[in-house]
Amino acid sequence: MTDDTYRQGTYRRSEQEPPEPRPIADGVVSRFEHVLEVDPTLMRHFGQQKQPAWDTKRIVDSRWEHLRWMHDHFADEVLVAGEESETGAE
Repeated sequence: MTDDTYRQGTYRRSEQEPPEPRPIADGVVSRFEHVLEVDPTLMRHFGQQKQPAWDTKRIVDSRWEHLRWMHDHFADEVLVAGEESETGAE
């Protein structure tokens, strides 16, 4: 989602309406690539708030930027899930 960077400017109706949710698994939907949500139909006590698409993109971009900053300042290396152990341990 970082390919569509947040930009300030003119109001565009198309940027306000998020796409329809696609089911991913039981109780999980996705409206944007790599962004998972609880299925809104399961939210019986507190309904899901309306949020414009550009705001979701802004929040996700900010989280990726924060993660990059944390890696740059605190990580000696980044571990990738699914890679085999370098020590041979299981």
